[in-house]
Formats: sequence, structure tokens, C-alpha cells
Amino acid sequence: MKQFAIFYVAGAIALGLSVTPALARDTAYHLKIDDVKSDPRYAANVPGDITLVFGDQKPANVEKSLGEFVTNRKTNSVGRPDEEVCRWAMISAMKELAERARTEGGNAVVNIVSYYRKNVFSSPTEYECHAGAIVAGVALKGTVVKLSK
Repeated sequence: MKQFAIFYVAGAIALGLSVTPALARDTAYHLKIDDVKSDPRYAANVPGDITLVFGDQKPANVEKSLGEFVTNRKTNSVGRPDEEVCRWAMISAMKELAERARTEGGNAVVNIVSYYRKNVFSSPTEYECHAGAIVAGVALKGTVVKLSK
């Protein structure tokens, strides 16, 4: 009987460990930046005096580069639609970049790319978000600059 119990427990543990990775979800989305900017929470959270430029669009009036910065924002996704939580994570990431620009003395962040797990996805119109069963996240990388007026 002891041998059966040990075998049963060992089997249950092995089964549990082998099933756990299969339950993890990490769905990648490429979503529209304009959908984020039209969300009322965007205007309430992202400073309007900081210019955010995505992809390889380069403003001609860069006066000074103040450094490259990365943000990685996560949000709870339990029971919420993926696109909704992705929008919220993106708003948080954009807010953090804008606040960093202000802290560094800049008035813009340029060359903003998605940077999830240090993989670059560059687009002037889309961002990358990864959603799981519990958490959704957006990582951005950009260069803080001072634009001449």
C-alpha cells in the first residue's frame, strides 16, 4: 500500500509540473496607437505638453538628445478583455515615458519602439502587447529629446 501511495503522489506531482507550462498564456497583439490616444484615460494620464513620436519618424527640430529610456508596464488582466488591458498598459507606459522626458528636461520622446523581452517591434501606427491569464504588459523604449520651438 505504501508503494502505491508513493507512486500515486509522485505521479500527481509529475503530472502537475508537466501541465503547468501548458496553462500559461502569452498572447502577442499588435494594436493601434490611435485607439489608445482616443481612450479618455489617455488624456487624463499622459501629459499633453510632451510629444511622443513612434517608429522611425524623426522630427527635424531636435535640439538635444537626453538619453534612451525603457519602460515596462504591467496590469491585471483577470476577467478583462485583452485589448482593454493592453490599452491600459500602453497608457501607463506612455505616461511613464512622458514623465521621464519632463524629469530629464526634455519635451519629447522620439524613436519609440515596442521592446517586449528586449525584442524590437517598430511601427509609427502600432504597438506590441502581451496578454496572459493574469497579467498583460507593454514595454517601450525611446529617446528623450529637447525639440526647438
